[in-house]
Amino acid sequence: MSVQVENLEKNMAKLTIEVSAEDLEKALESAYQKQKKQISVPGFRKGKVPRAMIEKMYGVDVFYEDAANALMQQNYAAAVDESGIDIVSRPTVDVVQIEKGKPFIFTAEVAVKPEVTLGKYMGVTVTKIDTSVSDEEVDEALEKERNNNARTINVTDRPVAQGDTAVIDFEGFVDGVAFEGGKGENHSLEIGSHTFIDTFEDQLVGKNVGDEVDVNVTFPEQYQAADLAGKPATFKVKINEIKAKELPELDDEFAKDVSEFDTLAEYKECPPSPRALRSGPQPSRTTPALSVQCIILSSSAIENYKKSPYPGAKMTCPLYSKP
Repeated sequence: MSVQVENLEKNMAKLTIEVSAEDLEKALESAYQKQKKQISVPGFRKGKVPRAMIEKMYGVDVFYEDAANALMQQNYAAAVDESGIDIVSRPTVDVVQIEKGKPFIFTAEVAVKPEVTLGKYMGVTVTKIDTSVSDEEVDEALEKERNNNARTINVTDRPVAQGDTAVIDFEGFVDGVAFEGGKGENHSLEIGSHTFIDTFEDQLVGKNVGDEVDVNVTFPEQYQAADLAGKPATFKVKINEIKAKELPELDDEFAKDVSEFDTLAEYKECPPSPRALRSGPQPSRTTPALSVQCIILSSSAIENYKKSPYPGAKMTCPLYSKP
C-alpha cells in the first residue's frame, strides 16, 4: 500500500491510497467465497458455481463493491498513520480505480487540525476587576432562591392582594357589545404584573372568591386592534380562585433543603451565594472577572495571530489552567 497527501483549501486534505493488484485479487476472491452459497446457476449445485462462471453471467464487476469496501476498511487507518496528518473528521471516500489485474486506488478527503500561532500577549496589562459583593446583593440572591423554592397555595380566608394570582372568567364589552378576543375562562392573572390593560388588575384587589366585578378600563391609543384603540370598555369578571406564593423561612432548615450545608450562615458563604466572592480570588468564584480579562487579553493576541482558515479552530486563554 502507498499513500499520497494533497493539501486542499480551508484545512482539508486528500489522501490518495493505492492498494496492490494482488491484494485486490484476494479481496475479490474473499467476496466470492462469502457470496457463492447464495448464488444459483442452472446446472450447478448451490455454492459450487465457479467464480469465472458467475463473473461471466453477472458481469466482471459483480464482486467489486464488496471487495472495495473491504479494502478501504483494511487500509484507511494504516494510510492515515503513514500520512502523519492530524485528522479531525470522518473521510469522504471515492473509488478512483478498480479493475482486475490493476492496483485498487481510492481517495479520502478529510479535515485536518489547523495550526494556530498567537501574536504577542506576554506583557499585556489587564486591570484587576473588583469582585466585592454588598449585603444588598447577598440578600437579593437569597430572596431569589426563596422564590425559586416557593410553593403555591389556595387562599380562602382573605381577598385578592398585590402579588396574588387570581383565576378568573372574563368577557369584555365596548358600547355594550362583546368584542372578539375579549373572553376567557379560568385565566390565571398575576396581580401587579400589568399584563392586562390600564387598571384592570388593580380593580380586582380586595375582591373575594365568587365575587363578580365590573372592571372599567380604556384601551391604549396605540392598541394593536385598531377598532378598540382608545375606546372605553367594561369587563365582566368572576373570581374563581385566589392563589399565593408561600415563601420558605430563611433559616437553617431552608439552607439544608437547598444546599449541602447545615446552617444558613454556612450557606451564605458558599457558592453560588455572591457573598462567597468576598473571601478572595478563588478560581470557581472569580470566573466572570477572569472571562472579561480573557477577552481583553485574547483581543490583544488576536491582532497579530496567524491560523489556518478552519472554522472549528479554538484559542485557549492563558489565564485559565487546563482542567
